[in-house]
Amino acid sequence: MMDKDVEELSASLVREYLSRKGLKKTIACMDEELPRTNSSVNNRSDLRRILHLEGLYKQNKAEEHPFKSMLEMIVKVRMSEGDKTKIRHHGEKEAQSMEQTMSIDMSVKSELGCMESPLYDSPRFSEINSVSELIKPSQTPSEKTLKKSFAVHPESERSEHCLPSSHDLITVSKEGFLSEKNILDTDSKKNRSSRIRRGIMTGPIASSLQESSRRRPARKAPSSLTATTEDCRESANWTNGLNTTNTKSNPPASLEGESSVLSNLNKGIIDHNGHEKMPEVKHRLKNSAPGPKLDGLHVLEMVLDDIENEESLCNVPRTSMPERSLDMTPMDQMTATALKEIIFGSPMACFTEEWKQQNFTFSDAPGLKYGIVQNKGGPCGVLAAVQAFVLLNLLFEESSSDSLDERLEVSNVLRTKCLSRALADILWRAGNMKRAAVAINTGRSLFIPIGRYKTDGILEMITYVTVETLDDLTLVLEKHVRQFESGPFGCILLTISAILSRTTAIIQSDMDVPNSTLIGAHGYCTQELVNLLLCGRAVSNVFDDEMKLDSGNGNFTLLKGIKSRCNIGLLSLFEHYNICKVGSHLKTPKFPIWVVCSESHFSVLFCPSEDLATNHSKEEEFDLYYYDGLANQQEPIRLTVYSESCAAESAQRDNADGDLIPPLELCIRTKWRNAVVSWNDTDPIL
Repeated sequence: MMDKDVEELSASLVREYLSRKGLKKTIACMDEELPRTNSSVNNRSDLRRILHLEGLYKQNKAEEHPFKSMLEMIVKVRMSEGDKTKIRHHGEKEAQSMEQTMSIDMSVKSELGCMESPLYDSPRFSEINSVSELIKPSQTPSEKTLKKSFAVHPESERSEHCLPSSHDLITVSKEGFLSEKNILDTDSKKNRSSRIRRGIMTGPIASSLQESSRRRPARKAPSSLTATTEDCRESANWTNGLNTTNTKSNPPASLEGESSVLSNLNKGIIDHNGHEKMPEVKHRLKNSAPGPKLDGLHVLEMVLDDIENEESLCNVPRTSMPERSLDMTPMDQMTATALKEIIFGSPMACFTEEWKQQNFTFSDAPGLKYGIVQNKGGPCGVLAAVQAFVLLNLLFEESSSDSLDERLEVSNVLRTKCLSRALADILWRAGNMKRAAVAINTGRSLFIPIGRYKTDGILEMITYVTVETLDDLTLVLEKHVRQFESGPFGCILLTISAILSRTTAIIQSDMDVPNSTLIGAHGYCTQELVNLLLCGRAVSNVFDDEMKLDSGNGNFTLLKGIKSRCNIGLLSLFEHYNICKVGSHLKTPKFPIWVVCSESHFSVLFCPSEDLATNHSKEEEFDLYYYDGLANQQEPIRLTVYSESCAAESAQRDNADGDLIPPLELCIRTKWRNAVVSWNDTDPIL
C-alpha cells in the first residue's frame, strides 16, 4: 500500500512540474500511459502539505527568481545540501570513535566494581550526554528527558552498584520509553534505593517506594482528577527552581517529611510496576501532605527531569493549550488621528457609506464564484487589488488542474482560503516582509474622542494585532477572515491594516508630496493606495525606479516609482492619453494578472496561462478574462487578443468604427501595441 502511495505522489509531482512548464502534450501522453486514479493529487496545496514542503515553498516564494515547480525546489535543496552532508558524515565518524572510546573506558570501570563519587565529577563522565547528542541530533522530548534523568547527584554516596555503561545510555536514547522500562525492570532486581538517591531514575526521588510506604500510609488520588494547563505550568516552574527564593529564610524540613513529599511526587511519575503516570504529577504536588513546605526542600540540589514540553508531560491536547501570545494594541485617539490624516488629510473627515458597507463578499453567479462583488463606487481600487491576489492564489498556487472551468468554479471554503492568503500577501509586503498588523473590529468603543476629532464609529472600535512572521499573520487572518469577507467594514479594515503594517511615517516618506492622501475626492482610491496594496509601497507614480526633475537653480525634485517587478501588474487608460507612463515592473508582472485603471474605475484582467508572463512567443494569440465587480456580471467575459501580424483583417473591420473602441481595448494596447481584441460574441463594454 505504501509503495502505491509513493508511486501516486511521484506521478502527481511530475504532473505538477509538467503543468508549471506548460507541457500539455507531455501531460496528455503521461495520462495515457499512466492514467490518474482516485489517489492522484491534483491540488498543489494538498501536494505541498502531503510532502511537507510548506516551509520550502515559502522560502522559494521569497526569492527574487523563484522556481515554478516543487520538483525544482526539491532538486535545488538536495544540491545545496551536498557539502552539508559531507560535514555531517565527518561529524558522525568522530562521534562513533568517541563512543567506542568511552564504551571501553566505562566497561573497564564497571569491571573494577563500584564507582567512587569523585568519578561522577570527572570530565569523562560529563561527556556521556554530549556523545548521545552527537550520535543522534534529532531527539524527541521523551528521549531528551530520559537522557537528562541520568545526570549524577553531586553529593552521591558510595554504592555497591555501578552506573550503566555508555552503550546502555545510547541504546536508551535511541529506543525511547521501551528501553526506559527495560532499565527500570532491571533496576528493580537490584538495590533500587541507591540508584534512586543517585538520580538515575526518573523524578526527584529521595527514597525507595518501600521505604516511603513504611513511613506513612499510601494515599490514592481520585482517578477522575486530571492536571490542568495552569497546573502543568506551576509544576514546570517549581521543578526549574523558581520557587526556591525562600530556602535561606526557612529552616530545612526533616528528612522524613522530605521523603514523604518526594515519594508523593514519585507516585505521580512511576507506580509500583514501573509504568509512567504523568498526568497526576501536579495533582500530587497540590494535595501532598501539609507537614513540610515545598520551599524548605533543597530543590537546587535535587536531580530533576528537565521539563521542556509541558503538554507532553501532562498529556494535555494541543487544542487546549493557550494560543501564542500576540501583540494586541487597542486603538487610541492619537493613532486614529494619524490614520485619518494619512487617509483623508484631516481628522474631521470620515468614511463614506460606500466604504462602510463594502466587504469582500464573493459572487454566486455560475462561473464567477471567484469574483468579489462591489456594491457602489469608491473603494474599487482596494477591491481590484484584492481580487487580483485572490486570482493569483486560485490559479497559480492552489490548483494544478489544466481545466480552467475546474480552477475557476471554486468552493466556498477554497475561495475563503484564497482570500485570507491574498490579504496575508498584501499585508506582509506592506510590512517589508518583516512585520504586519491586522485590524480587528471589537464591536465596542475603545476611547472617547476629545478635541478636534470627528468620530465615525469605526476607528474607535478597532484593535490591531502585530505579528512578525508570515505564519502568524496567516493564522490571525484565517481566524478573523469572516470580518473581512462578510463584516460591514471589511474594506476599511484591510486599508487600516495596510497602513499600520507600513506605518504612517514610512507612507509619508513614500509619497512625492508628504501631505498626499490615500483616498481622494468622491471617495476614490488614489494611486498611492493602489500601489501600497500591489507592491507594498505608497509611491505616487507607476514608472520604474525613480526620476529626477530639474527645478532650476541646481535643485531637483525626486519622483518615486516602482522599484522592482511586481507579482500583479497594472494597465492604465491614462497612458493611452499620454498622461502617465506605466513601467515594465507593473506592465510585465510575474503573473499574468493586471489591475486595469479606466475611467476612474479599477477592474481586473487575467490570463489563466502563466506562460504569457514568461514566454513572449505566446503573445501572438491568447485569451484574457475580464472581471468587474461593479458591473453586475452574470457570466465570464473572454477576450481574444491578436498581435498586429495576425490581425490585419480584424484591424480593417475595427477601423470602420474606430471612434467606438472600448476603453478596455485601449488599455490592452498600451502593453500589446496595435493588438486587435475580439469580444467573442460578448457585448463590448463602452
